[in-house]
Amino acid sequence: MGTATEKVINVNELIGRVFNFEKTLFPASSELFNKLTTHGQSPKALMISCADSRIVPEQIMQADPGDLFVCRNAGNIVPPYATLNGGVTSTVEYAVAALGVRDIIVCGHSDCGAMKALSDPTGLEAMPNVAAWLKHGLAAEQIVSSCHAHLDGKERVRAISLENIIAQISHLRTHPSVAAGIARGEITLHGWFVDIHAGQVLGLNGETGEFVVLREDRDLPVALAPRARFATEYAEAAE
Repeated sequence: MGTATEKVINVNELIGRVFNFEKTLFPASSELFNKLTTHGQSPKALMISCADSRIVPEQIMQADPGDLFVCRNAGNIVPPYATLNGGVTSTVEYAVAALGVRDIIVCGHSDCGAMKALSDPTGLEAMPNVAAWLKHGLAAEQIVSSCHAHLDGKERVRAISLENIIAQISHLRTHPSVAAGIARGEITLHGWFVDIHAGQVLGLNGETGEFVVLREDRDLPVALAPRARFATEYAEAAE
């Protein structure tokens, strides 16, 4: 840990980049920013990712301003809809109902502090809000403890991180706007895992249940592909 003086210097260095935005970045992209302010935003996807400072959704996606609607929190958590009215719930609803987003990505990553806390909650007594928040990921921990009890250390944390992505996608499907979009065949759900150490992004294949490395020459794996549901019609035909 650095001294107070070192921290101030580091913060000032970050703040100094704001001036570079005004002097260099904004003028170079003035046409884009003018379009966004004139016509409003129309993001191509909603990404729900971890708040970890090493994960930058826009960098991973090589996205320009206006491309992504981003929601970040500890552990890339999506509470079930009935649990509470919070920032994640409101962001998901707005992205789907107001912005018409049709692709939603739940993105976890390697070496995640939140997943380490799920694996070993020692010390969470001093952080009651964090402990309560991480209860939304307990299914992932339970699955790994029950089905992969031989794993420990980094392998256990990685397994929990992957299972947590699947768990949060399940929670996402309880949100009415998302559920309706899925039933209409308009929304695609993605589960991604960023391996910081390998510099790779893995995607969940919903059909096989496996995470595979995203590759340019392969089809993009999706957790849930868009397909309209016709349960009502089937029910009527059966009568």
